[in-house]
Amino acid sequence: MKILIIDDEEGVRISLQKVLTRGGYEVLLAERGAAGIEIVRQFPEDIEVVISDFKMPGMDGLETLTKIARINPDIIRIILTGYATLDRAIEAVNLGIDGFLTKPFDNKELKAKIREFVTRKRLKQLVSEQVFQEIQKSDKGLSPRSQRVSVLFTDIRGFTEMTEKMTPQEIADILNKYYFLPLDRIVFDYNGTLDKHIGDGVMAIFGAPVSYADDALRAVSCAVKMREKMAEINRSLSERNIKIPVGIGIGTGEAMAGMFGSPIKKEYTVLGAPVNLASRLERIAIEDQIVICRETYLQVRDAFKITTIDHVSLKGIEGEKSIFNVIGRI
Repeated sequence: MKILIIDDEEGVRISLQKVLTRGGYEVLLAERGAAGIEIVRQFPEDIEVVISDFKMPGMDGLETLTKIARINPDIIRIILTGYATLDRAIEAVNLGIDGFLTKPFDNKELKAKIREFVTRKRLKQLVSEQVFQEIQKSDKGLSPRSQRVSVLFTDIRGFTEMTEKMTPQEIADILNKYYFLPLDRIVFDYNGTLDKHIGDGVMAIFGAPVSYADDALRAVSCAVKMREKMAEINRSLSERNIKIPVGIGIGTGEAMAGMFGSPIKKEYTVLGAPVNLASRLERIAIEDQIVICRETYLQVRDAFKITTIDHVSLKGIEGEKSIFNVIGRI
């Protein structure tokens, strides 16, 4: 793991470098905020943690870490501060910084704190931001309960054929950089809960664990943005003769939402009719198509141009006599 230290005091930089190098980390150093930002630009995906002094000549630590987040929002950002500025450091955490360390620091405590911040960040990568916030409040909020949700599924059309001539590493790079990462961020942009990746598919929930009056509207808005983003990505990949064709399905209705599993492994998810329906609609959707159920249609028809899809059999899905194709925003 690469860690970047930004501090105008050489003694602090060297001290941190020695401690963290002995801890197995690869350490990069910068004495000013601008220099640190430039290093992050050179290694945007390689640096996992940035520790920046709060008070520095020119750009302070908070401004530095804010700009670094714009380059890669997944980097763990930690403020290093003296006790005199501890209140400002706590304020920085409230503004989105992942944590703070105080000077002078104990070596064991320093390494333990970094492990804590990394673990917390990785947990937030395994569950959605909404689930993480609910876990922090109380586990009771995640107990299984009936909840009205809109469920979104995406899947790549012809994925097997597309990847036949690629190496495993090429497949992973394409999926992670050009599919999962951009679509996951769009789910979060629309306050959805990223449920899971299933093979080459994405499952997202709108309405659990936190519900809003416009869950269906945000689900369809998310799907439209996903389609636009994939069109942009496919244009950029055309020079490499690569295309990622995606179909999307959305189902709305009552589901059981909560933590399910065994004492060995549990996960937050939703179970029930809207999940099965969304999965079925996603399989029906052709490339670049967003297919929604009737209940979703009734809630979003004033915001989108939508056509009816006739002569489609939804075997095993009772009550669905019509399904609908989202053309775009009105």
